[in-house]
Parts: sequence; structure tokens; C-alpha cells
Amino acid sequence: MALVVKDRVRETSTSTGTGTIILNGAVTGFQNFSAVGDGNTTYYTIVDAVTGDWEVGIGTYTAAGTTLSRDTILESSNGGAAVNFAANVKDVFVTYPAERAVYGNASNVVS
Repeated sequence: MALVVKDRVRETSTSTGTGTIILNGAVTGFQNFSAVGDGNTTYYTIVDAVTGDWEVGIGTYTAAGTTLSRDTILESSNGGAAVNFAANVKDVFVTYPAERAVYGNASNVVS
């Protein structure tokens, strides 16, 4: 299993609770999570625009059932813990979290 980051991967989900997310298909103009590859991990964000709940983490994509597990929560609107999502439609997308970013600061020092 490899960590894979792909561009323009975004699907919706109506999954509830704190467990695995069932993916409902790509948003128009975006790729499915299948671009990440079965069994691979990726950085993800989940956003519920109705409640304002959100979560950023590392998850594993599984082709069978088209699911994304929520293996490691990096940040969330629930104090860094898994969010107990409501049944609203949520956006689920691949992201590059700030917590894992490598960048040069104003003095061009890489951190």
C-alpha cells in the first residue's frame, strides 16, 4: 500500500457516523477516488456544507464497495477527533494537508 496524491479527485457521500465513508461517485469535472488505486492511502478532506463539520486525514481507498476508511485524523471541527457526520451530502476530496506540507518560509528556509 502506497501513499498516493492525485489532482482533482472529488466525490460525494451521504455516509453517517465516524466510520468508513461510502463514495457515491465523482463530482462533474473531477476524478473518482479510483485514481488513487485500490488499497492505497491518500490524504483526504470531508466537508458537510450544511452543518459546517469537516475533517482532514489519511484514509485507505477500497475499490470493492468504493469506500474510504478514515485511518488517521489530522485535524477536524471535532477538536482533532473523528467527526460524527450527519446524513447530509458531503464533499470528499484528495488534499495536501498543511500539517504534512513542505514549504519555504519568507526567508526561503524549508520546513
